[in-house]
Amino acid sequence: MKKLLVTGASGFLGWNLCQVARKYWQVYGTYFSHLVEIPGVSLTEIDLRDYSSLQQLFVATAPDAVIHTAAASKPNFCQTHPLESYSINVEASLNVARLCAKFNIPCAFTSTDLVFDGKSSFYKESDPVSPISYYGEQKVAAEQKMLAIHPQIAVCRMPLMFGLASPVAGSMLQPMVTNLKAGTELNLFVDEFRTPASATTAAKGLLLAIEKRVTGILHLGGKERISRYDFGLLLANILNLPASLIKPGKQEDVTMAAPRSPDTSLDSSKAFVLGYQPLSLREELLNLVEHL
Repeated sequence: MKKLLVTGASGFLGWNLCQVARKYWQVYGTYFSHLVEIPGVSLTEIDLRDYSSLQQLFVATAPDAVIHTAAASKPNFCQTHPLESYSINVEASLNVARLCAKFNIPCAFTSTDLVFDGKSSFYKESDPVSPISYYGEQKVAAEQKMLAIHPQIAVCRMPLMFGLASPVAGSMLQPMVTNLKAGTELNLFVDEFRTPASATTAAKGLLLAIEKRVTGILHLGGKERISRYDFGLLLANILNLPASLIKPGKQEDVTMAAPRSPDTSLDSSKAFVLGYQPLSLREELLNLVEHL
């Protein structure tokens, strides 16, 4: 089996990626502060900002491909900790790019739909970036600098994702389910639109990008543009819980450190042509419901 190195293997996306990838690859994973055990995956504690240590790992594992998911991915944290988050989201990413270039290894990098300001809908890969938060700015910087170092990188812009939680990192789904089952009202935005995908589907998209040797930017959104409010209604319906628990709210009603884009829905038709196949949101949630 070919060898795959996954950075950020303890995180939500990285953990889900390892679950899918281990069926097809010999998987090596990195973590920084949270050790998890993933059957069939060899994990190494490492600070990706330490180029020398990372180079030693590349030499020791000799990966055939790398998927870089490690990130400081909470926009509010990035907004309040700009230097620390920049070192993780940009400087560590450039180390990965340099080593993939040095060893001529294909790499998929997980960027975000938040590189856009949200004033339009169904953004294409060719649309100009327009981030409004530090997190979005950092991902844009990483995209551009990584491609300059190693043009063979697949820059995969990820949507809002949901799915099974890793032992140390969940998605938006877990608190929503917990609150709904407890009979607690949820206030969800009617004016924020995304193209969500399950982490399992997103993982398959990342592996597809590697297998197809995609270079440059690729959007890996789901097929449906939906508000958080309507997503909550769908979830309540699937769980057979009262829709009356879902209350409409607006972005302006909630004060947060990071500005929020109103619509970062992605046009992922380029990925669909390659064979990326997100299910409907109802199907995705039905597949997860027995685990929630």
